[in-house]
Amino acid sequence: MNKSFLTLVITITFFSLVPALYAQQPPFYSDIQAFKKKDAEKFPARNQILFVGSSSFTKWTDVQDYFPAYPIINRGFGGSQLTDVIRYAGQVIYPYHAKQIVIYCGENDLAASDTVSAATVVARFKTLFGMIRGNLDDVPVLFVSLKPSPSREKLMAKMQAANTAIKRFLAKDRHAAFANVYDKMLLPDGKPRPDIFLSDNLHMNAKGYAIWQKVLQPLLLK
Repeated sequence: MNKSFLTLVITITFFSLVPALYAQQPPFYSDIQAFKKKDAEKFPARNQILFVGSSSFTKWTDVQDYFPAYPIINRGFGGSQLTDVIRYAGQVIYPYHAKQIVIYCGENDLAASDTVSAATVVARFKTLFGMIRGNLDDVPVLFVSLKPSPSREKLMAKMQAANTAIKRFLAKDRHAAFANVYDKMLLPDGKPRPDIFLSDNLHMNAKGYAIWQKVLQPLLLK
């Protein structure tokens, strides 16, 4: 077998395997690798406030400007569900030794399938909370309530049920708190405020994040 033919066979074999290799990567693998690269360049100092969860945090790119007195690490990765945060807890939570962990996640869980109930979201959150307690002792945890979005109005009843159950669960832990942004984002008739969302009716604009700032700031640790 001549060299040129062998090289051709190796090249064809390699490129035929590339799609399979990518297919085997778990969801959000590239997001996690981007976090690792950022950490390798400059690892965050300890005792900062860690924001972790889905796209409402991912898109809050100027979150530090909203809380200038509170050093923040933002590890939100868009589209994630609680199952994803659980999967990557060893990469996006444990290493930072945060003074407080702020979580926004669960909304995408409900949106992913009609079979996902409020109880499912609560159970997943309890799993994540137990993992945090098991690895980081009594680090304070702040859960941000699921938000009411115009594009997900049909899920609001499930969101309210999940919020109520998670709030009740966290009330039993003196190192945990619940931030109710849900009620602040509603019109008097109980529908989501359309003026605080982007054109996709899912993600917030600056007015929406200003609401979150007012709710969260009193609950953040200095």
